[in-house]
Amino acid sequence: MRRILTSLIIALGFSTFAKAQEGIPVYFDYLADNYYLVYPSMAGIAEGTKIRLTARKQWFSVDEAPNLQTFNINSRVGERSGIGGILFNDSNGYHSQTGFKGTYAHHLQLGGDFRTLNQLSLGLSAGIILSSLDETEFRSVIPDPAVTGVKNTTSYFNVDLGASYNLFEFYAHAAILNVLGSGRDLYSAAEFDNLRRYLFSVGYVFGSKTRIEPSILFQMTDFTKEKTVDLNAKVYRDVSFGTIWGGLSYRRSFDGAQYQSNAQFGEQRLQLFTPIVGVNVNRFLFSYNYSYQSGDIRFDNGGFHQITIGYDFGQSDDGKRYDCYCPAANN
Repeated sequence: MRRILTSLIIALGFSTFAKAQEGIPVYFDYLADNYYLVYPSMAGIAEGTKIRLTARKQWFSVDEAPNLQTFNINSRVGERSGIGGILFNDSNGYHSQTGFKGTYAHHLQLGGDFRTLNQLSLGLSAGIILSSLDETEFRSVIPDPAVTGVKNTTSYFNVDLGASYNLFEFYAHAAILNVLGSGRDLYSAAEFDNLRRYLFSVGYVFGSKTRIEPSILFQMTDFTKEKTVDLNAKVYRDVSFGTIWGGLSYRRSFDGAQYQSNAQFGEQRLQLFTPIVGVNVNRFLFSYNYSYQSGDIRFDNGGFHQITIGYDFGQSDDGKRYDCYCPAANN
């Protein structure tokens, strides 16, 4: 029974910053040159091929704590097209989901020659998600007709739409995730069937040998109207063996949750501080980020750890196709 209660608490806390765990949660791995995981329009943005593998673990001291693994690959096809694929596994207590997405993107050169990055990109992802609820260990002194005692699994189909604009060191992205509003029908109680999320981000890279990249990402869940914003800053430095970089992200929700403590009522908004560090050596990328949740009410004092490993290949001119300091396009 204690494990069941723990799992329910985890699920409630996790939904605050994973948006009910529908599809791939938007964490901070996009800052590790992994925008394709969030925006379909970024498939094939670079001349060659990008591979990214991520692993995230929350609350190491808590059993059945949320964890996520993703694998994605995207590549340029011809002069104007990009394709990609994403596999992911997301577990949270007794609930889990596994899915696959396939992506096609079209890139329109708006001006200049092939070394000028002035590009509008449109992308579409379609995927299948298997969602499971394991009730085999649910126990109750009084039988509950809502508990089946088996592992329930259902699947649903959905699509994501995205658009990006890149002009030298400037970029802007937008996406609508879970466009179709498909429901899971996994629980006995009625479930909402509006899983749509809206994302928008913008950023710019300043400098040459030492570069600074401020950016912002906004997201909103359609059904609940929950809104959060990420304020990000990264610094790049070229060294003899490649590029080292680091940064900080601050995520804050627009709406708070009320709580009572010692006969006092309060309201707390989600606040996550996420430092991130990384290195690019030849064709390889490695990054690590750690998210810490601040506030009076926290489930655990531990944070959320995530690593990203990447490999890029297939670009000409030593990976400098465009005349700009644009990490996503030039690797």
